[in-house]
Amino acid sequence: MLGPVQLRNRIIKAATFEGRTPDALVTDDLIEFHRRVAAGGAALTTVAYCAVAPEGRTDRHQIWMRTDAVPGLQRLTDAVHAEGGAVSAQLGHAGPVANAASNRAPALAPSRQLSPISLRVTHAASETDIRRIITAHAEAARLAVRAGFDAVELHFGHNYLISAFLSPALNKRSDSYGGTLANRARLARQTAQAVRDEVGDEIAVLAKFNMDDGVRGGFGIEESRTVARWLAEDGNLDALELTVGSSLRNPMYLFRGDVPLREFAAQFPQPQRWGIRFAGRKFLRTYPYRDAYLLDEASRFRAELDLPLILLGGIASRAAIDTAMAHGFDFVAMARALLYDPDLINRMRADEVSVSPCTHCNRCMPTIYQGTRCVLTTPAADPAHTA
Repeated sequence: MLGPVQLRNRIIKAATFEGRTPDALVTDDLIEFHRRVAAGGAALTTVAYCAVAPEGRTDRHQIWMRTDAVPGLQRLTDAVHAEGGAVSAQLGHAGPVANAASNRAPALAPSRQLSPISLRVTHAASETDIRRIITAHAEAARLAVRAGFDAVELHFGHNYLISAFLSPALNKRSDSYGGTLANRARLARQTAQAVRDEVGDEIAVLAKFNMDDGVRGGFGIEESRTVARWLAEDGNLDALELTVGSSLRNPMYLFRGDVPLREFAAQFPQPQRWGIRFAGRKFLRTYPYRDAYLLDEASRFRAELDLPLILLGGIASRAAIDTAMAHGFDFVAMARALLYDPDLINRMRADEVSVSPCTHCNRCMPTIYQGTRCVLTTPAADPAHTA
């Protein structure tokens, strides 16, 4: 069980922005993407990313939760349920990770700073903004219930807005949302409370939560363990999916393996392309891949929390799944392995394969701009993917 939801197994398709919503609404292509994951045997597939406000998108092509989005989302959830799977909506506000130029709206952050994404200065969120965004999470969760979702995943990671508030490197506030750890954690706790108050036990409520930003002076594992205990004690979450890294400053801390710098650079016009080619290694750092590479950090949380936990990172083999279960994790989440082969779980169950053929080349990452895919199995993007 995941809260009130009975899942058919312990495998979750982790949230990966699909790049299939050119008009910020569900498309047939997005539905097929998640239907295939459900048909392939995963218990729960996660729709990413569903922003709670229009300025909270990483770019304007992403879904934001509004009444107009509900009919398409209902078609998506119906398609997943028809395959025997469950489906979660990842809800969040991108904060300083939002591209203000693309969204045509200022990006919000805990404090003013120059965004490396839009090359514009972010706006420090006012208390009015904070109250609006907390309410927006609750309203988005209600829309998710209307659309037939089984769960919502609150985005508390990767230096999106709530994660940015947790980070002492990004949060320089002196009010009740800055300074002490308790103050920096206030937005996360209030958001979880507001969502739980709105949906009760109608659906599962989980959070994607950073264990470590991987950034000097950022939110690290000692502080994150404390905040995780507070979230567990508050009783508003059915599970935590443990993650790491900063989409703003160190994304490869999560995506271990090869760094496709040339492919990333090709997605941008000049002069940004040359800048990425020559200076990108400072942003896209190299971390070696190994199976279950977040297990050691996550096990420290497992030892302290009664809350169900989801292990992410390097779950690409039956052995990694078994290791996670042996260490007391309730679920595992995988992404790249299911991009390579959406039928992987059924094939593992049938003993056709025990290890995903995914090479962790990470060349799937730059494809988010035209439709996220494995370039080894789907080398050319369908024109419908292009945003």
